[in-house]
Amino acid sequence: MTFKSILAASVLSFAVAGAAVAGSPVSDEVKAQATAALTAQGYEVRSVQMEDGMIEAYAIKDGKAFEVYLDADMNIIEVKN
Repeated sequence: MTFKSILAASVLSFAVAGAAVAGSPVSDEVKAQATAALTAQGYEVRSVQMEDGMIEAYAIKDGKAFEVYLDADMNIIEVKN
């Protein structure tokens, strides 16, 4: 692992830990659907929860960490990095 990937993983771990406190849990079915939808688009999903009425996933793509917001139909609404 390179220093950049270790740093990115560390930052993502802290972001996920903080988000776990802020976000609401989702059902296993919603997690599975969100994970499948994002995996099909090249993301590696780390966590899924509800945030402000949307499904929020923390994921990695091309070595970068993202917050991906989905609607109930698993369409991507917003992506933040």
